[in-house]
Amino acid sequence: MAIKLKEENDGKVLEAQISGKLVHEDYKRLSPEFEKLLKEHGKISVLFEMVDFHGWETAALWDDIKFDVKHFNDIERLAMVGDRKWEKGMSKFCGVFTTAKIHYFDRSEMNEARQWVEAA
Repeated sequence: MAIKLKEENDGKVLEAQISGKLVHEDYKRLSPEFEKLLKEHGKISVLFEMVDFHGWETAALWDDIKFDVKHFNDIERLAMVGDRKWEKGMSKFCGVFTTAKIHYFDRSEMNEARQWVEAA
């Protein structure tokens, strides 16, 4: 499985641990969970942890673009956690797809990432 989801801070934060390559089926899990939390809390924050992440399959990349467009204004804060230079670069690139405050954290800063994302 490429994606693990967990609710934190009474559902106001969605933690997503991503590994391997994201596929279309991953978005079938992510989207309903995100929609549920959004309905309950309005804007939510997301901690996106990349562990041995290798990007997206083509269909999943399209799913990601559609998700980003649909939820352009729905994320308060987006903490991106990883350990590769390209992942840090991706956090800068993501800014065009959301109004969320985005901050990249190295994996060794996981506690700081959680504190930052929960401070919303």
